[in-house]
Amino acid sequence: MTTATEAGAPWLIVGLGNPGPEYAANRHNVGFMVADLLAERIGGKFKRAGKAQAQVVEGRIGAPGPASRRVVLVKPMSYMNLSGGPATALRDFYKVPTAHVVAVHDELDIDYGTMRLKLGGGDNGHNGLKSMTKAMGADYHRVRFGIGRPPGRMQVADFVLKDFSSAERKELDYLVDRAADAVECLVTEGLERAQSAYNS
Repeated sequence: MTTATEAGAPWLIVGLGNPGPEYAANRHNVGFMVADLLAERIGGKFKRAGKAQAQVVEGRIGAPGPASRRVVLVKPMSYMNLSGGPATALRDFYKVPTAHVVAVHDELDIDYGTMRLKLGGGDNGHNGLKSMTKAMGADYHRVRFGIGRPPGRMQVADFVLKDFSSAERKELDYLVDRAADAVECLVTEGLERAQSAYNS
């Protein structure tokens, strides 16, 4: 049940990743890629968020009029395993209910090219989610961008901090675009509609 306060509250879209050019094309940074595309769509540029260790863009998603939703796009600049601090500080600053927080992140247990949306749940060993859940509880939305498991005996940490392969990059722009569409659908039409349209 959505309260009147929640209905008028902004949404906080947190793209998870690591700051710095050396990480920009890593699998672990797909959340930043989606956030960058959403910022481009709403015509905004990321700027430092006051005292919070993050960059933000404010704007609206959805068709102009009552259907549009106010959003705050966030890229924590604290490194992945400390994402919860900046995300929670901004949630509190913008008075966003936790149910209006969306984490966009890479997901090992889903094949590349596959996406899933959900509300709440575990962190599945993802350090960004672990930090967010510790800071604000687990009742936020997740847009899970499948990256698959590492090949052979490659360590998970090495795999997520490597760039997408050349074969993966052929589809990457399309998949990032689709993930941005899924975020927009979640915010404007709700979780069930977004799940039926984008869960694969």
